[in-house]
Amino acid sequence: MKLAVYQARATDGDVEGGFARLDQALAGAAHAGARMLVAPELLLPGYNRPDLHGSLAQPLDGPWIIRLQGMARKAGCGLVLGWAERLDERVYNTATAIGSDGEILAHYRKIQLFGPMERASFTAGETAPLVFDLEGRRAGLLICYDIEFPGHAADLAAAGADLVLVPTANGAEYGHVQDVLIPARAHESRLHIAYANYCGSEAGLHFGGRSLIAGPDGRPLVAAGSSEALLISELPALTDLPSERLSSQDLDYRRPG
Repeated sequence: MKLAVYQARATDGDVEGGFARLDQALAGAAHAGARMLVAPELLLPGYNRPDLHGSLAQPLDGPWIIRLQGMARKAGCGLVLGWAERLDERVYNTATAIGSDGEILAHYRKIQLFGPMERASFTAGETAPLVFDLEGRRAGLLICYDIEFPGHAADLAAAGADLVLVPTANGAEYGHVQDVLIPARAHESRLHIAYANYCGSEAGLHFGGRSLIAGPDGRPLVAAGSSEALLISELPALTDLPSERLSSQDLDYRRPG
């Protein structure tokens, strides 16, 4: 299966501009033969826009998701992206996976909120990410800071996942995440991890770019620089993946002595 990662410029509240660029990225990914495109965290309405998160957040059955379903169906390429979800009086930092047929495959609310802005803007998710079928593979969703906690990736691997899709909004000062933590998470749990970051700046926050897809050996299959980019990678067949899986119990185990 071919997988695409879109390293986007921040939306910064320009929702229509975000949709337009995402539509172009989907078309490019589909043209390259990709079956799924991963885009950044809170692409709608923008990551560092707490002034907009509450006022623009939408429900799962709202116009944003309906429009995204139509875009994926038209392109013939699935889509994962982050967005601000409203449920009654609560707002969540959410990622949704939409299949190439426009159907919702998975829906996840970020558990590990990062920093004062996120904690003031969003309610933390309480449901662990689930594993879902994706073009014959088993995939899971995490969002940005979630992947920095080994147990989340390990739990997905223990549940049978071989692929984790991660919309993110990682600042330029946290480059160790791309250099060290994403490769480590991939190797620890014998996973492929697709990490889709922003480039450029938004409301004073400078993003680090350098989106990547890391393999189970900890090495990148493909990686971006600091500019807008569309990454495409052919994932190895399931028969070529390591058979071992590390569970959360393995990672928590400490040998006395």
